[in-house]
Amino acid sequence: MARPDRKPVAVGTRLIALNKPYDVLSQFTDANISAARRTLSEFVAVPHVYPAGRLDRDSEGLLLLTDDGRLQARIADPRFKLPKTYLVQIEGEPDAAALDHLRRGVQLTDGMTRPAEARRIDPPALWPRDPPVRFRKSVPDCWIELTIAEGRNRQVRRMTAAIGHPTLRLVRWRIGDWSLDGLAPGEWRDLPYPG
Repeated sequence: MARPDRKPVAVGTRLIALNKPYDVLSQFTDANISAARRTLSEFVAVPHVYPAGRLDRDSEGLLLLTDDGRLQARIADPRFKLPKTYLVQIEGEPDAAALDHLRRGVQLTDGMTRPAEARRIDPPALWPRDPPVRFRKSVPDCWIELTIAEGRNRQVRRMTAAIGHPTLRLVRWRIGDWSLDGLAPGEWRDLPYPG
């Protein structure tokens, strides 16, 4: 029984948008102590929030954190088909057929992907990456915007590789209605709680 002199702690009321920098794990601790890898604890000192989904160490961009397990599942679980939009710098210049292949779905080792939205875009005005993407004069690159509604392991990288255009840089820009707008790498902000 709750004591009347104590206020209940509000649970499930925090939603945070973080611009996860390159080379940072999507977790607060690292079991591999000898490697000294960077984690979310370097950027977010908010207790009891956890990532809603993952973003690979070599990817950048929007990571949502919450203290609400149900919201965390709703954001991360592919059954809810929450669209995720990525800005992707790829090697080479895909033709219309390659982009159409992404739109129809790509056969990966773990099965066919759902159809995606894909289009070429001008190079976005992003922060410099540290370390920078390697530049090769003899190999052109370009940017695409890719929106998927599932979240397989390293899916975007595997999709671009499957059409012959390996990913050089990957930035998640949007999850559902939440966007990275206005956040520099390592910065975070509270979002209105959708509950």
